[in-house]
Amino acid sequence: MSSFDTILIANRGEIALRILRACRELGLKSVAAHSDADRSLRHVALADKRICIGPAPSSKSYIDAAAILLAAELTGAGAIHPGYGFLSESPDFAARVEDAGLTFIGPASYAIRLMGDKVSAKKAMRDAGVPCVPGSEGSLPENAETVQKIAQDTGFPIIVKAAGGGGGRGMRIVRSLDELDQAVALTREEAGRFFGNSNVYIEKFLEHPRHVEIQILADKHGNAVWLGERDCSMQRRHQKIIEESPAVGISREAIAEIGERCAKACETIGYSGAGTFEFLYENGEFYFIEMNTRIQVEHPVTELVTGIDLVREQISVALGNPLSFKQSDILLKGHAIECRLNAEDPTTFQPSPGVVKQWIPPGGPGIRVDSHLYSGYVVPPHYDSLVAKILAYGTSRQEAIDRMVGALSELKADGLTTNASLHSRLMGEQGFLQGGFDIHHLERLISGGWLKQGAVE
Repeated sequence: MSSFDTILIANRGEIALRILRACRELGLKSVAAHSDADRSLRHVALADKRICIGPAPSSKSYIDAAAILLAAELTGAGAIHPGYGFLSESPDFAARVEDAGLTFIGPASYAIRLMGDKVSAKKAMRDAGVPCVPGSEGSLPENAETVQKIAQDTGFPIIVKAAGGGGGRGMRIVRSLDELDQAVALTREEAGRFFGNSNVYIEKFLEHPRHVEIQILADKHGNAVWLGERDCSMQRRHQKIIEESPAVGISREAIAEIGERCAKACETIGYSGAGTFEFLYENGEFYFIEMNTRIQVEHPVTELVTGIDLVREQISVALGNPLSFKQSDILLKGHAIECRLNAEDPTTFQPSPGVVKQWIPPGGPGIRVDSHLYSGYVVPPHYDSLVAKILAYGTSRQEAIDRMVGALSELKADGLTTNASLHSRLMGEQGFLQGGFDIHHLERLISGGWLKQGAVE
């Protein structure tokens, strides 16, 4: 089993700070591996050791596997925590960490590879009894006539997806046969360019699905549990904006059934660590779309309703410890909502890096803020625009919403343009208040001129 006393944090921002705090609780030492642009980040100042791994561009720092491995060697780190994004779901990087005799805090490289390819992931899930969206059984063949038959058997509309895709890239909706050939060719080209894998596949396009995901934890002793669900349907261009738990209008029995299947699937494929099964949910049915083999941005939502520290448990599992609880110990209580605070224009969604002249996070009962911001911090233009996660917890969904409204009104990020006002408006939007909206809800609002109907500043 693994044994280490020092973790190199190969990430930045709020998740790096989150990992550092978990290290402290577990009595482990931390190393902050940072880019030249991130010398002033809070976790860099708080870490036991710090080391610069390259210039600002992520391709020359946070995605430079060789630089990260060298940093671990120079600082004596026995484990690497990739957080989310960057190299967190790279099977090649995980394999290099393993080959170096270090511990990758996440699943084994073979599991990342299996679940990172959407085609092999769907096959593994079908074999494990997890329901999948109807479509091609594997990657599409080159023969156009065969592809056309697969599409017709699936039934239009369909969506062509890159096997190695993610983040909203590498997918095209096709509503008729005469659009198919061009869509497949373009998606293949895009897939090869962005993901280094030109394989594509076909799925039935669901018109009004919700996005519901199941959080799991598994250890290296064959134990796996599920920790409830998160509804992530408030999206724009496949990017999540608000997440909450539990999902409105879905029975606990249905959630339990799909959760148990996910846990069983982890046991079947030998998965260990934290992970998330993502589903589309429509007309009472769940359809698996992908698995994120890492900790999620929205993991605090689950932490609030379960009382379980997912990052601490993730590290404990990497140390070789069994899970500290059984499925029967997991009780979901109350309701939690997370708003992703981005440094971006709330109307155009353009990133807006800059100087934080004054940062005053909200507080009060049920409020949690995960952020690396501080007054005087300069938000760089090189990375994702996420700067904070504002969470509200209540005994009911309405109480959580009321607390979120108060939290957003207290928040001060002077000098920085954020989407806080967008979140404030969404908290009072009728569709959100009702719950159960689909993944196209926000885009329908935007296309209908909703942003222009009120002042979003």
